[in-house]
Amino acid sequence: MNKDKIWLSSPHMGGNELKYINKAFEENWIAPLGPNVNEFEKDIQKYLDGEQNQGIEVAALSSGTAALHLALILAGVRRDDEVICQSMTFAASANPIVYQGATPVFIDSEKKTLNLCPVQLEKAIKDRIAKGKKPKAIIAVHLYGMPYQVDEIHRIASEYEIPVIEDSAEALGSTYKNRKCGSFGDFAVLSFNGNKIITTSGGGALITRNLSDKKKAVFLATQARDEAPHYQHSEIGYNYRLSNISAGIGRGQMEVIDKRVSQRREMFQFYVNLFRGIDGISVFDEPDVEFFSNHWLSIIFIDKQKLGIDRETLRKHLEAENIECRPLWKPMHLQPVFMNCPFYGTDVAEDLFKNGLCLPSGSNLAPKDRDRIKDAILSCLKN
Repeated sequence: MNKDKIWLSSPHMGGNELKYINKAFEENWIAPLGPNVNEFEKDIQKYLDGEQNQGIEVAALSSGTAALHLALILAGVRRDDEVICQSMTFAASANPIVYQGATPVFIDSEKKTLNLCPVQLEKAIKDRIAKGKKPKAIIAVHLYGMPYQVDEIHRIASEYEIPVIEDSAEALGSTYKNRKCGSFGDFAVLSFNGNKIITTSGGGALITRNLSDKKKAVFLATQARDEAPHYQHSEIGYNYRLSNISAGIGRGQMEVIDKRVSQRREMFQFYVNLFRGIDGISVFDEPDVEFFSNHWLSIIFIDKQKLGIDRETLRKHLEAENIECRPLWKPMHLQPVFMNCPFYGTDVAEDLFKNGLCLPSGSNLAPKDRDRIKDAILSCLKN
């Protein structure tokens, strides 16, 4: 008998999404904009900013990639510029750099958070400046929901006067020193893709530090139409705005964001308990109490010398059991499309990719799913 698929991270509806979608249908707000978009932006702003009054503004967009592209434009990145980017990340962190005709400069990870290494970052900045190419921006990623070393990265960025674009696509609900990820950068990016902690099916958001930047982003995201009774364009624009229907899904999802974070963290704890006492498998965790991860995906690292099997053996075993898992992101500097781009670092990201495995982490996994995962993993280790 075929077993149902256990997905790595599948969408999880909260219940009220249809209420906002149906209201849009009743009021005929099927156009790209409408009340749901405005309210969804307010929900995100309130969630990220709370009572801190940091001046955060939110533009709801069609994807996190679109948000990153607009952030680069607002940061002044143009053709032949260079942009520093974390190497261990999804390709969407790097691709928009190329959209602008700029060159990515990739930086290795550090083992503490798997994110941008401050030592290699500063080394790269100094070297690029010495070569006459001061980087125009730094893209720092909160990988798998784990905050990067915020204080150190932003200290370096401030010293060299380089804006930080905070890629928080995987980190909604994570915090550093009790402050929400998505609120640190000169610009920040969120993703609401179907596999994220909350979803709008497809969608994202750009976080800015002032209203003028938000207005510019919205202008560019709606085909850069000038103020005129006819269609007139003085700049190149994009079709990047989130639809009113998708934003309705987002409004329902924001009502359960804290619950979803809690459920992801429960899955993480499930793996901590499962692998406790198993020599050769370590579960990736926060380095200290200042870091709070949403544990969007739970990650293990396998020491083949101690365990007797490698990452691929376990991955293929779970795949045969119809349980989805996957390696960590293949570092960008190892990707064929970026093979000629500068890279600063050693082999940290490469080793993380070689030995790391992302396990099913969805907030909607039932006890029977956990039992299947546990039995499949233990049977692999036993055999």
